[in-house]
Amino acid sequence: MHNLFVLGMITCIAFAACQSNSTTLPIIGQREAVQKEVDGKIVTDTIYHRIPAFSFLNQDSILISDKNFDQKVYVANFFFTHCPSICPTMQRNLLKAYEKYKNDERILFLSHSIDFKYDQPHVLKEYATNLGVDNAQWQFVTGSKATIYGLADEYFVYTKEDSTVAGGYDHSGYLVLVDHDRHVRGAYDGTNEEQVSQLLKDIDILLKEYE
Repeated sequence: MHNLFVLGMITCIAFAACQSNSTTLPIIGQREAVQKEVDGKIVTDTIYHRIPAFSFLNQDSILISDKNFDQKVYVANFFFTHCPSICPTMQRNLLKAYEKYKNDERILFLSHSIDFKYDQPHVLKEYATNLGVDNAQWQFVTGSKATIYGLADEYFVYTKEDSTVAGGYDHSGYLVLVDHDRHVRGAYDGTNEEQVSQLLKDIDILLKEYE
């Protein structure tokens, strides 16, 4: 049932990404109405889905956490270095965003490896270098299966270890746009040129919220 929920949310996210406009972006995910007392009056506040706290080892064998992304817009995805299917296209397309915003301190990029067995820091480092990443703005991270796969669910990204598929891992290729409060604001098929172009537009929209 949990995977069905995640897949359903992916469909909703993809639709929302296509519906974004020039004013603001939607906040994606479940929301909860919470009542509280303010100055003697009962008011209703909306609590939105939020990416939880996390901590991973990066390509330089340094532990990074959600604190490194405080007050930043960032784009996250899930991949593995020897992926024979969607990852090369997805990462090349994410590289376009990285190059467009390179050295812009307002935005970061975060790629989580789902191959917890092979993709150790030195492997991620070589991969990042070969891809053309040469600063700390784009982090490549590894962790335990439970931690990485559990966090993928929070981004509404499908991930699964599967020996029957090429490479041994199955996953969706979404590039997930996250705001300062770790709310998901959009997701885009990283293999689709039109959706990647929309991501670039929506990054600009989201950045304007913090000007």
